Amino acid sequence: MEQTLVVLKPDTVQRGLVGPIIDRFERKGLKIVAMKMLKLSDARAKRMYKVHEGKSFHGPLMDFITSSPVVAIVLEGENAIATARQLMGATKSSEAQGGTIRGDWGMSQRLNLVHGSDSLESAKREIPIFFRANEILKYKRTSDKWVSGK
Repeated sequence: MEQTLVVLKPDTVQRGLVGPIIDRFERKGLKIVAMKMLKLSDARAKRMYKVHEGKSFHGPLMDFITSSPVVAIVLEGENAIATARQLMGATKSSEAQGGTIRGDWGMSQRLNLVHGSDSLESAKREIPIFFRANEILKYKRTSDKWVSGK
């Protein structure tokens, strides 16, 4: 099973959208195998957004992501990365289709509610920024066979 990292950003927490956004991932059939709420330190934020270092938006992004608590989640499922990204919608909220998280609730490119790993390599790099291996649970849900047919 594939795993992906999703971070519900400060705007999600401040707007009270944590529950509805988690609900979308669960209703789709993705399984939460790790979750925590935390305030990002500068060091952790730098690790998270290392790929954007040197870009013009890096400073404002760092200020934003460390401004308020976030909720970090590891989701698991078949094609979890692509599925989560489809549910999130386009990075620019103005380009995100209705029915997606960003399309329904986003109004900005920077304040776009969620971060999600964009590839298996990214997920493997990002998940350990937030979770130790023993914090990621392995368990079966009785509904799994009704989601994947397996």
